[in-house]
Amino acid sequence: MENTHRRVGIIGGVRIPFCRNNTAYADVGNFGMSVKVLGALVERFGLHGVELGEVAAGAVIKHSADWNLAREALLSSGLAPTTPGITTARACGTSLDNTIIIANKIACGQIEAGIAAGSDTTSDVPIVYGRRLRRRLLAMNRAKTPLEKFKAATRGFSLRELKPSFPGVAEPRTGKSMGDHCEQMARQWQISREAQDRLALDSHHKLAAAYEAGFFDDLLVPFRGLKRDGFLRPDTTLEKLAALKPAFDKRSGHGTLTAGNSTGLSDGAAAVLLGSEAWATQRGLKIQAYLRDAEVAAVDFVHGEGLLMAPTIAVPRMLARHGLTLQDFDYVEIHEAFAAQVLCTLRAWESADYCKQRLGLDAPLGTIDPARLNVHGSSLAVGHPFAATGARIVASLAKMLEQKGSGRGLISICTAGGMGVTAILERP
Repeated sequence: MENTHRRVGIIGGVRIPFCRNNTAYADVGNFGMSVKVLGALVERFGLHGVELGEVAAGAVIKHSADWNLAREALLSSGLAPTTPGITTARACGTSLDNTIIIANKIACGQIEAGIAAGSDTTSDVPIVYGRRLRRRLLAMNRAKTPLEKFKAATRGFSLRELKPSFPGVAEPRTGKSMGDHCEQMARQWQISREAQDRLALDSHHKLAAAYEAGFFDDLLVPFRGLKRDGFLRPDTTLEKLAALKPAFDKRSGHGTLTAGNSTGLSDGAAAVLLGSEAWATQRGLKIQAYLRDAEVAAVDFVHGEGLLMAPTIAVPRMLARHGLTLQDFDYVEIHEAFAAQVLCTLRAWESADYCKQRLGLDAPLGTIDPARLNVHGSSLAVGHPFAATGARIVASLAKMLEQKGSGRGLISICTAGGMGVTAILERP
């Protein structure tokens, strides 16, 4: 197959407001949220009955019945039912990964247009039973006669088998939560509690200012009575944030991560439309920005590397391919899983030792102008439905570049499992 390497346009995106779990979207689920954002994208860009090359959507926490969430949701979105759908998951990087999947297919000439999306809910989580009860139920299903079924059901039965299991948040390889790992990173890089709280405060103030300026008017679709993100606290202060107790390291007296400087459990969904230049022109659609490149990396967190430090490796690899530096970007979007994670990333890029020993560079990558970092706020204020964050950032950054008229933007997203997903957007 001929590889044409066509430019891939980001035409626009939408999302619903993100909210705390067990609130406005508690009974909606991933399917309902996905249908909402896909339908809104169809409405915005006049795609009723249109066959797209692919819809790539994902969710991190989903039921077994949602085995192909993307396909089922697009069938209710207004798109032509002949549009294929694929469901993916890479933790917090899921919908940025989906953006890359769609973009690569467009760049190679395999498809002309597609949608990248993601949704997540921690309100409607799969609840399962333990292995013993599952085996018992399977044995009952295999049994042929009523007597055999009765024996399979009762032999060695204990009421303890009825205790349900909820999805865990710990890393399977270490048994530690992402917050526990980030506490270790904060200690390693000497990130203070005050610095974390200040970054969180800035995120809320920036997001509030963006709402007041009308930045989200065409990016946000009201849903279930919400018109703004449920995590936004424009009136928070450093004093309020400083009063919060540690959320992870509660015993040592040295914990710095709190509910205020860490993202909360969230529900939400987001979607982005991508297309070739020819397809966009044919349909009379404007391209906001182009996806220039992407890079994924992983770290050996089991043996001592910081769980959320993989973007520090992915970004310089991507920059090297294009002869770029961190200072060549007008906007830098670093997903705020935790304030400490953002600050560790920045400090690593400023460290001559880290850049030389871990990244193999002759000099540190240097500093990022704070005025260019997460300029409209990020996950600490917006919320973080795991699989939706990437599409949220892509849509916002593309609009920012369109408003500026030209420029370049960097996306950096850390994920569970010690991975990072990064990308470059530009508008010539």
